Amino acid sequence: MLNNNLKYCREELEMTQEELGFVFGVSRKTVTGWETNQDPMPLPKMIKFSNLYKYSIDYVMGLRRKNDNYIEINKLNKKQVGSNLKRIRNKLGLTQQQIADECMITQPTYSGYESGKFLVTSLALYTICYNHKLSIYEIIKD
Repeated sequence: MLNNNLKYCREELEMTQEELGFVFGVSRKTVTGWETNQDPMPLPKMIKFSNLYKYSIDYVMGLRRKNDNYIEINKLNKKQVGSNLKRIRNKLGLTQQQIADECMITQPTYSGYESGKFLVTSLALYTICYNHKLSIYEIIKD
């Protein structure tokens, strides 16, 4: 489960859930789900939040305790993200099945992430980074 700081960031910005929902075109209930981890915030929206308000994505997702490594992400390239996932998995000496098991997803789903067929979910990305002490930037960078 994500240990996110989204609620803290929103409150620090003095925004209501309704206001944040308006920014992303979603309901207050959706924002509540993101903040309580009932429904992880989609990765593109998390990156948009990070860029709009200059919060490190590692901080927003709860991988870091301080907001001290903000890097703007201009574009999410799912092929490049997949290539980065594969490179990191190989460096760790793990199989696709092992990573899939960690993320509680199927191996074909994980394979789709590595091939760039699908964009990795924020929950799978968090799990990989948390388990292996990685920065999200290592995986989503171009």
